[in-house]
Amino acid sequence: MTSDPLLALRPWESPEVTSWGRLPMNAVDRRAQALSLDGDWRFQLLPTPTAPVGEDWSSARVPGAWTLQDTTDLPWYTNVQMPWPDFPPASPAANPTGVYEREFDIPAEWAGRRIVLQIGAAESVLLVHVDGRPVGISKDSHLAAEFDLSDVVWPGASATVRLTVVKWSDATHIEDQDQWWHGGITRSVLLYATDPLYLADVTVRAPASGELRVDCRVRDAGGALPEGWYVTGEIDGQLLLQDAEFDRANAEDDRVSDFLGEPRLGAHVSDVRTWTAETPELYDLTVRLHRTDGTVADTAQHRVGFRDVEIVGRDLLVNGERIYVRGVNRHDFHPLTGRTVSQDDMRADLVLLKRFGFNAIRTAHYPNDPTLYDLADELGLYVVDEADIESHDHAHEIADDPRYLNAFVDRVSRMVLRDKNHPSIIIWSLGNESDYGANHDAAAGWLRRHDPTRPLQYEGAAKLGWADPAVASDIACPMYAPLEDCVAHALSGEQTKPLIQCEYSHAMGNSNGTLADHWAAIESTPGLQGGFIWEFWDHGILQCVNSGRPVGRVGAGLYDNGVAAPGMRWAYGGDFGETPHDGAFIADGIVFPDRTPKPVMYEHREIAAPVRLEAFRHEGLVVANHQCFRGLDWLAGTWELTLSDGRTLTAPAELPDLRPGETAAVPLPIELPADGGEAWLTLRVTTAGDEPWAPRGTEICTPQLLLRAAPDVSEAAVTGPRVKVDADGLLVHPLLTSAPVLSLWRAPTDNDELGGMAARWQDWGLDTLVRKAADVRRDGERSEMGVPPAGGWGRVTVLAEYAGNAGVIRHEQVFTPVQGGIRVEESVELPDAYADVARVGSVFETVSGLDLLEWYGQGPWESYPDRAAGAPVGHHSAPVDSLFTPYLRPQESGGRHGVRRFRLSAPDATGLSVVLDRPRQVSVTRFRAEDLAAATHHDQLTPRPGCVVHIDAAHRGLGTASCGPDTFPSYLLQPGTHHWAWTLRTL
Repeated sequence: MTSDPLLALRPWESPEVTSWGRLPMNAVDRRAQALSLDGDWRFQLLPTPTAPVGEDWSSARVPGAWTLQDTTDLPWYTNVQMPWPDFPPASPAANPTGVYEREFDIPAEWAGRRIVLQIGAAESVLLVHVDGRPVGISKDSHLAAEFDLSDVVWPGASATVRLTVVKWSDATHIEDQDQWWHGGITRSVLLYATDPLYLADVTVRAPASGELRVDCRVRDAGGALPEGWYVTGEIDGQLLLQDAEFDRANAEDDRVSDFLGEPRLGAHVSDVRTWTAETPELYDLTVRLHRTDGTVADTAQHRVGFRDVEIVGRDLLVNGERIYVRGVNRHDFHPLTGRTVSQDDMRADLVLLKRFGFNAIRTAHYPNDPTLYDLADELGLYVVDEADIESHDHAHEIADDPRYLNAFVDRVSRMVLRDKNHPSIIIWSLGNESDYGANHDAAAGWLRRHDPTRPLQYEGAAKLGWADPAVASDIACPMYAPLEDCVAHALSGEQTKPLIQCEYSHAMGNSNGTLADHWAAIESTPGLQGGFIWEFWDHGILQCVNSGRPVGRVGAGLYDNGVAAPGMRWAYGGDFGETPHDGAFIADGIVFPDRTPKPVMYEHREIAAPVRLEAFRHEGLVVANHQCFRGLDWLAGTWELTLSDGRTLTAPAELPDLRPGETAAVPLPIELPADGGEAWLTLRVTTAGDEPWAPRGTEICTPQLLLRAAPDVSEAAVTGPRVKVDADGLLVHPLLTSAPVLSLWRAPTDNDELGGMAARWQDWGLDTLVRKAADVRRDGERSEMGVPPAGGWGRVTVLAEYAGNAGVIRHEQVFTPVQGGIRVEESVELPDAYADVARVGSVFETVSGLDLLEWYGQGPWESYPDRAAGAPVGHHSAPVDSLFTPYLRPQESGGRHGVRRFRLSAPDATGLSVVLDRPRQVSVTRFRAEDLAAATHHDQLTPRPGCVVHIDAAHRGLGTASCGPDTFPSYLLQPGTHHWAWTLRTL
């Protein structure tokens, strides 16, 4: 038996032990007055918790995961499955254990004070010793643990603290979130002191009425509270008053002579400025605890937001208004430091979300770093605060397991006790993907009693019945529910709760198709209020290709614009040699690991636009304010009239004075020219002044309306031998290195792979279509041996067959000489067996040197048929090398939807142009589809010197089938005959 009582408890295998010696959680923030113990600590990594500590120490950075520092224990990724096969509460015998040690000095002026050590987060079990004496134990990898050191340290002297962190434990079974497994101390370690008489907790109630209530909990380290102490407070200079009614009620109770140390303060704040995500108004609250002589013993500072949250019928209301929840799930993550994130990192996260129209965060799936909530209060984001409970692999067993009862209640209650005063938090969550059982009901019961001012949600309960009043979820919060089911529920007459999906669109790779369709339904269907995209981050860890190790903190600057530097790559599951693992499923965010926005961000920005153009009538335009609480005075605008002939006309925009939800008709700002063809009017909306999250001039949205459709234009054939084809019927052109041929396949996206489409396309042989000998005809007559005369032909028809595994596919190309070029008319007959192919179109390759793409169509961002709302029609240009989107696992990317024409040119302006018969899907990159499909990481790709050009008659939607519904039937490609045409010219 060990003589160490902490080791004797063996907390890594005892679910009944959630803590020992740990102080209660509270909402009094001590960070500003604390001494930091962050920095380099002595460190040893042991193979098991009971292995002896040796004499050889290395160094480890605190805060930081040891898995991203120079150790033998590397990051490990699983999603649902646990890294070991044993059932809960078992943990593996091979259990990496980090021992951190350092000295610290206790300030002499802390004599007579209460001294507290705070460890911000450690995963998964923390054991604390000071000068060899056991101090305490804590579990819960995402909340701080505090320990009173007053009896084990001496002011003016030094002490040695040892923090032992055990990686795997019984608690790991309820921390089975979809993220990397790490080990270490991942948030700051602090030391602070208080007077023996101290504020143990402060609870703020600040409704939109302005009737402020502040409940304080006062304690004394000596036990009984001294006579004559009192509390005072002020909010933005206004004094708070003691709640006399509360005092009398307690004074009449014989059991409490000093109100149990729970005084209450109150005030009425007149003309209150209410808090919302659009208008994050905050007040400064100061609470002071006084000794008998009036001196201040303790002080607590809070930023208060006055707001109400309630559910009325099936609507979630903030300050009495029905809101839309435009949310995203967010982990604490950084590609170099894992779960250790700085205040600057978190601010950058939230600023980016605000700029792209998001107004809500779900802290998936644990309480985030406390700084995040401060920033959400300040910048204006609604928060669903989620407890650190996920038992995905063993959900059914654990939900009703009494051994885990205390852990469930402990984790939920500690989250609420820490975060309750943040106005940004509008909903509590009991956790994620942990089935539903008595343990959840117990935690919900505590939560409802402690904080009746907010609703709670839990998807595991809600899925048992979206309208069931008996389950522990005030909100119907399904996960990836089909849109048609959501609409049907809202129209059924049976809906009793707001329907806000906790996850509804999965951002793995090239994804988030049908996002605009979802929001069109949400905004037009009472009872639907939005949801949260999964998720914010691609969790790629920067890895050195040669060593296979994470780069860690030294990797700053080794990535840019989503791309890792040469010799580096973004690692995902399996890249550190771990098994089992879940591959690239960790790369499912709307931003790359370096926070570079993916194209879907622009889609969301437009869907969430605060200003909309709703109609074009003869008398003018209809402009709408789609905000819930704010006018348009914080915005500025510029009108752009885009004509298909290449002109773009501009005019300043004076936005109408509209209250939330109002519309107004405004005159057409620019006279529509009689010529110019197709015409689009765009309102470029920017910030009129500096916002806390966006400097003046930041683009907010670009709503657009079609004013005039394109006329039908036909091109006449010209005489002269202008078309050259070879003996196989392939077009010969000086700027093409590969002739246009049929393309029915794309490098599978993650949705294609996990949704089963990629396997089906491979079974059909679409990735290896064999083109058979073609029938070549000139002006309708077969040519001899298919060999053209030296000068070429006039009109040429090529009939080719492609051998697929599900039947022969017939493809016709008609080449016609036109003024300055060649018109290509194509058709393909897809047999019924080929239902739902990836694309139908042509692919060809160009000579090198054509490095600039200019196009008229949707852009400038990547867009696809079911993800095109964020790409306005206009005249765009970009280097070819920038068109490809570097999703972590190489796949189909770089497409542009609705392209009418494009040109590829060299620096000397030579090149080629293509005019399309109608808006089509086009992609121009340096990679063939087979190049992308063969690579697992971008360091395996070699760009081709020329351009690979796809012109698609039709392209399959993206959907979100990697985890969630596939694209809608309207975005699927059907068998039958497909036609498309384009004209190729030399510049």
